[in-house]
Amino acid sequence: MIKNIFNIWVACFFASLCCVSSTLQAQEQPKSDVGNFYPLLDAYSSKNNSRLSYLSRNWRSVEKWRKTAKTKLNELLAFNPEPAPLNSEILSTTKREGYTQYLVRYNVNALQKTEAFLLVPDNITKPAPAVIALHDHGGFYFFGKEKHTLTDNQPDILEAYVQNLYEGRYYADELAKRGFVVLCPDAPYFGSQKLDPALLTDAKGYDKKVEGASESERIQIYNKQVAGPNEVAMNKTILTSGTTWLGIIAQNDRVAIDFLLSRPEVDPERIGCIGLSLGGLRSTYLFGLDSRIKTGVIAAFSTTYEQMLQQHAHHTWMMYVPRQYQFLDLPDVASLNAPRPLMVMNCKQDKLFSLTGMQAAEEKLSTIYSSMKAPENFAVKYYDVPHSMTIAMQEDAFAWLEKWLK
Repeated sequence: MIKNIFNIWVACFFASLCCVSSTLQAQEQPKSDVGNFYPLLDAYSSKNNSRLSYLSRNWRSVEKWRKTAKTKLNELLAFNPEPAPLNSEILSTTKREGYTQYLVRYNVNALQKTEAFLLVPDNITKPAPAVIALHDHGGFYFFGKEKHTLTDNQPDILEAYVQNLYEGRYYADELAKRGFVVLCPDAPYFGSQKLDPALLTDAKGYDKKVEGASESERIQIYNKQVAGPNEVAMNKTILTSGTTWLGIIAQNDRVAIDFLLSRPEVDPERIGCIGLSLGGLRSTYLFGLDSRIKTGVIAAFSTTYEQMLQQHAHHTWMMYVPRQYQFLDLPDVASLNAPRPLMVMNCKQDKLFSLTGMQAAEEKLSTIYSSMKAPENFAVKYYDVPHSMTIAMQEDAFAWLEKWLK
C-alpha cells in the first residue's frame, strides 16, 4: 500500500516537473503570428537566405551581380505572358487647371488590358520628365488609379478614403502641375481590372445585396464582401496556374514604361516611379527590376522578411513570392538598380510594419549604397503618422523627384 502511494507520488512529481518545463519553454519562446510554429520557420529561413544580396559576398562585378539577381527574381516571379502591341487608345479627355487628363487604355499582354490616367502638363515644348504613380491597396478594390488622381463626381466613400490616406490631396495631379507627365495605371484586381462578380461561381448574393443601395454602399459591399474575401481563392488559383500575383502586377507595371516611351511628351532618360503601401511595393519592384526607371520613391512599404516572419506577415496575398527570401530580401529588391537615386518614407505609427523592420531595411540599403560609393543617392525619412502619405510626405517626395529628374 505504502509502495503504491509512493509510486503515485513520484509519478505526480515528475508530471508536475514536465508541466513546469513546458510552461517555461512557452515563456522562453517569443510570441508570433504563427505561435509555436515560429521557431521552426525562423530556423528554416535563417539557413542561407538572401544569398543573392549585394551584401552576401564580395561581388567582383556590380553588373554581374545585378544581372544574376534580376534573372533569378524574374524566374521566381514566374510571369512571362505572350506580349502584344500596346494598341493604346484615348477614351476621354478632360482639361484641368495646368494640365490635361486623358483616360487611356492599352494592352499589357496578349490577354490583358488596363486603363490608366495620363496627365500632361500645359505648354510642353520639349520632352519632359515623367513619373509612374502606382496606387495603393487599402482593401479598396473598386477603384485603382482614382485613389490618387482627381476625378469628377466622386462618391463619398472615395473622398473619405483620399482624405484618410492622402490628407485629401491627389498627388498625381500635383505632380502634373509641377511639370511632370504622370501615368496612373490600374493594377490587376483593381479599377478597370477588378474582379467581376457576374463571373464568379459563388457571388454570395451580391446582386441582391446591392439592390437599392447607394453608390458608396455598393462600393463598400463590393470591397468587403466580394473582392476582399476572394483574394484567397485568387492567390491559390494563381499559384496553381504556375505564376505569382506579384509577377503579374510587376509585368503590368513594366508595360507602363513602354506606354510612356510611346508618348512624344516624355523624355526617356527621365522616368521615375512613386507609390504608397501596395504602391510602395510596386515601386520597389519596378525600380529594382527595370533600369529605365531613373529614380524611385517608396512610401510605407519597407521592412525585412526576418521581421515579418515573427509578426506582420498578414499583408495582401499580392506580395508573397515563394522562395524569394532564399535569394533576395525585400530591401535587396529595391537595391537592384543601386546606385540609382532612391527615397524611402516610413510611418512611425504604421501598424502594418514594425519600426525594427523599417530600420533593418534602412540599414541594409544604406550599407549597399555606401559600398557603391553613392550614399547621397539614398534617403530615408520617418514621419510620426499612421500608414499614409501625408501632404508633408508628398512634398518631400516631390522635392526628391525634382532633384533627380529635372
